[in-house]
Amino acid sequence: MTTEFGFTTGPMAYLGDLGGHVGKGTTFIKDYNMKETKASYGAFFEAFPAQWLGFRFQATYGNVGACDCAITEHGGDEDTRFNRNLDFQSIILEGVAMAEIYPTTFLEDDPEDVQGRLRPYGLIGLGVFHFNPQGSLQQGGNEVWYDLRPLHTEGEGWVPGRKEYSLTQANIPMGAGIRYFLSEDINISFELIYRKLFTDYLDDVSTSYINPALFAQHLSPTQAALAEEISNKSAEGYNTPGYVAGDKRGTPSNNDAYFTFGFKLGIRLTGGQRERWYNSTHCPLLRF
Repeated sequence: MTTEFGFTTGPMAYLGDLGGHVGKGTTFIKDYNMKETKASYGAFFEAFPAQWLGFRFQATYGNVGACDCAITEHGGDEDTRFNRNLDFQSIILEGVAMAEIYPTTFLEDDPEDVQGRLRPYGLIGLGVFHFNPQGSLQQGGNEVWYDLRPLHTEGEGWVPGRKEYSLTQANIPMGAGIRYFLSEDINISFELIYRKLFTDYLDDVSTSYINPALFAQHLSPTQAALAEEISNKSAEGYNTPGYVAGDKRGTPSNNDAYFTFGFKLGIRLTGGQRERWYNSTHCPLLRF
């Protein structure tokens, strides 16, 4: 069995209720705003029981974020999101197990001869990630960021049908890439991995604005004042009357997501040229 370890790096991007492009907010690439892209870093271990199949275990550190202020106004549906004026940022800590499938190996004359080969692959797996959305306020001329989950900005846990969300959840990574073998022991890959999530609260935005009186009923006076201000910033400097309780704040029918476009460097531990050299010098085969 071939095994290897390595490192990944590349942009990480969020897809959800905040930010986006012109027109009506939609899912995946059409609503992706490049200005919101941040960096990610990871390390992995991988085992290949066969040339066409690999099992990868990877840990990733990244950042996601978005701001309605990044939307370019054109007088269309995007104005409602621009005037909403919300933002968020979050660190992402992720661990995943994925299977990689290399279909073109079945077309190769000698799949064991990998040097100089280019192999496309698909991948899918199961993971767990931790996040902690924060929102900003301008205070004393400075931008100050606050954890949003303790503020229950949409009444999670108070309003019927709105459960509190966990900051550690499962995801399903899926994607595709292309791998090039610089040598038998070193390879590089470029890959796109999309994470399907089971929450719409990666950005702490999902449903509608609540009656601000609920904050005073459930939080301390200091927290209530903070929650009321940070949950609804729609009237701040945009010459709008602002949104009120019951108005749309997010779209609960579409869960959030994030993806990475990564560069991956793999270094073989066993099964490559290094192992064959060791076997030939330390454990020579007996010939008769």
